[in-house]
Amino acid sequence: MEFFTSYDGTKLAYHLAGDGPSVVCLPGGPMRAAAYLGDLGGLSAQHQLITLDLRGTGQSAQPEDPGTFRCDRLVDDVEALREHLGLDRMNLLGHSAGASLAALYTSRHPERVSRLALITPSVMAVGLTISGDDRLDTARSRRGKPWFPAAFAALEAIVAGKATPDSWRAIAPFHYGRWDEAARAHRADGDKQKNTEAATAFTADGAFDPGATRAALAQFASPVLLIAGDADPAAPPRAVAEFAELFPHAELVVQPRAGHFPWLDDADRFVTTSTAFLGGDHVPDPSL
Repeated sequence: MEFFTSYDGTKLAYHLAGDGPSVVCLPGGPMRAAAYLGDLGGLSAQHQLITLDLRGTGQSAQPEDPGTFRCDRLVDDVEALREHLGLDRMNLLGHSAGASLAALYTSRHPERVSRLALITPSVMAVGLTISGDDRLDTARSRRGKPWFPAAFAALEAIVAGKATPDSWRAIAPFHYGRWDEAARAHRADGDKQKNTEAATAFTADGAFDPGATRAALAQFASPVLLIAGDADPAAPPRAVAEFAELFPHAELVVQPRAGHFPWLDDADRFVTTSTAFLGGDHVPDPSL
């Protein structure tokens, strides 16, 4: 673990894993400690992963101003990390809500991003809408699993605006390609790793300007990879495909039998796809 001081004096932590060309990794949650990313299924065998604990999460300090948890203001932490690392340009990877932060960073500092990878991305930053029907249709692919009836009923309640805390807990199996012991442990860690107060502030009024972000991303000339899980109702493939269309040079990969954490569901496939992209090679068809 390493530390640096951000623009406002807040001490932030980041973690290094592996060797090779570096990739700066931004976690989702929103505002979940970076530990859940692990080594991204073994991507650290080919790349040095630099995973940032966003302020107020993991080993990073709480800021004096809680307003700095807002997504657009976190951009300055990413820029402070880049400067601390001495990188002129960087490969940038964002997962889930971290993809919103990566998109905002890229829109503001396009000249600093060599390659951009968005993994099961949130679409908040670019103002896309994911319909309830799209989430439910994606979830139906899991029909036949023993946990499906309870989880699907909870998802229906969420889509209908009738969610309870139990509803959110009940849909956890949809986030994973396999609802096994490893997935259950990963999910249990999530509650301990997330800063709930910061998560609320992450999306506060003013966090996003979708029109401006979309306009900036339309001019982004570097390569972009978007990975969707074919069974992920949180980031359904249709929505991720719309996101990909906002970039002039983007490639969409839909990973089979994957949920919201594709490196857990099929590490080899995820690493092969990501390594090919980050190395500038042809990204293989995941269906083969």
